[in-house]
Amino acid sequence: MKDWDVMLTPYKQAVEELKIKFKGVRDQYQMSSKQTPIEFVTGRVKPVSSILEKAKRKNIPLNRLEEDMQDLGGVRIMCQFVEDIDTIVKIIQKRSDFEIETERDYIKHKKRSGYRSYHMILRYPVHTINGEKKILIELQIRTLAMNFWATIEHSLQYKYSGMIPEEIEERLASAAEAAYQLDEEMSKIRGEVQEAQQILSKKHGDNSRK
Repeated sequence: MKDWDVMLTPYKQAVEELKIKFKGVRDQYQMSSKQTPIEFVTGRVKPVSSILEKAKRKNIPLNRLEEDMQDLGGVRIMCQFVEDIDTIVKIIQKRSDFEIETERDYIKHKKRSGYRSYHMILRYPVHTINGEKKILIELQIRTLAMNFWATIEHSLQYKYSGMIPEEIEERLASAAEAAYQLDEEMSKIRGEVQEAQQILSKKHGDNSRK
């Protein structure tokens, strides 16, 4: 029987450290005069039940999980505008505290389902009592609209065990295009949106000091 706690603890540590680091990037932007490309950051370690299900589906032996399953730990960065994704990618590419194993741009090259997101696999060094251990962490970068669609699609995949009815698949694909059009339209009025947010932020800050 695999000791899951021992195996997954470094992944929990890596996810928490990366969340802190990316939130730190957001905080630095917020303290400067620049608009932050990061709206918020989340992360998780895959539940054991999901690990076993995926291992069975992908024919991954349990003794090969850490090498062959690249999303045991995952971090997700959400942003408001599509252009912010490029900014975040460039920031990450310049960092020296981890290595980038692979990059997949599912925004320029969407999946057949309509799924859009930017994926990176990071090789992240975790310091344990037995020394440094480099583990794979999946990083997803997407807009709020892309994330809403992906969350719904994931729920439907689970409900139908990966066999979504064709009619619903077609509607999902249409919804994905509608979500992307929303992102495109928001990009066109980006300046107006950000100016409005700055006004609101200043107003809340003034009120909190009263």
